[in-house]
Amino acid sequence: MMSIYSHLKQLTAISCVAAALGFSAMANADTWRYAHEEYEGDVQDVYAYKFKEYIEDNSEHTLQIYRFGELGESDDIMEQTQAGILQFVNQSPGFTGSLIPEAQIFFIPYLMPTDMETVIEFFRQSKAVNEDFPELYEEQGLELLKMYPEGEMVMTADEPVTEPADLQGKKIRVMTNPLLSSTYEAFGATPTPLPWGEVYGALQTNMIQGQENPIFWIESGGLYEVSPNLIFTHHGWFTTASMANKDFFDGLSSDEQAMIRDAADYAFNQTVEHIRGLADESLEKIKSSSDEVTVTRLTDAQIEKFKARAPQVEETFYEMTGESGKALLNQFKKDLDAVTN
Repeated sequence: MMSIYSHLKQLTAISCVAAALGFSAMANADTWRYAHEEYEGDVQDVYAYKFKEYIEDNSEHTLQIYRFGELGESDDIMEQTQAGILQFVNQSPGFTGSLIPEAQIFFIPYLMPTDMETVIEFFRQSKAVNEDFPELYEEQGLELLKMYPEGEMVMTADEPVTEPADLQGKKIRVMTNPLLSSTYEAFGATPTPLPWGEVYGALQTNMIQGQENPIFWIESGGLYEVSPNLIFTHHGWFTTASMANKDFFDGLSSDEQAMIRDAADYAFNQTVEHIRGLADESLEKIKSSSDEVTVTRLTDAQIEKFKARAPQVEETFYEMTGESGKALLNQFKKDLDAVTN
């Protein structure tokens, strides 16, 4: 149970953020606030600014966007959204999984295909994504607007890796996500949860020996400078989601709600175009910036050694989520079959 001191401390922190934003629902009804987890020009930033573009072109409202660090870490911006200080937030299931255990489904290794066009079509058509997930988010006071892919997950390490045995004894940074921890345990590593702001320094000082992220994030965050061995394991895609404070959204007119949903669709389509070729472009930037970088692309036989560990992660997912998780995973697999076959 939260102590009175802790509760007051949390309320004080939220009040300070509200003051810093000049928050007043009455005075700034036409200025909406949106925070995301990435840097200028990264995928979430592209999505946010396309979302902003549509809203400002189709309404009298303006949208103020806050990038990573401006209002804190991922957990901070989610708390601010649930408190109503922010109207919109973009947060990956890697962090939302602590609120919504079923959201961790995206971290079951080798569940998602690796072909970009198939992945995009899955997000467009999936019943699990577009019908089942919104109900789960609603229970946490959130209106899910859009889930979308950012890029294939790439591991970096202090030395090349070709099989699970190579990860023995290595501390690999993970988000605060139990299922992602389970994945790296299955892969043979020691998962180490860390906030994003501490990852570069932890790699630099060898406190951790690796991490995973989409290649554009490895490039923009400079992670290759301190973790130069890139390993393409093809085990998953980084997924993220834009959402609104549920009370705020429900208080809007039906026309404004429809406009916001149209803005999310527009931003999704524009972002999908942005990520085409982005991974190759980012990898070329990395290779041209450092002579120390190595790139390991696992063979099918090498992938099978990692893939053989995936069923135990599915079992962990079932343990965490119960019958609702089992039903969701079954629907997820049906949706994947529909787009792959």
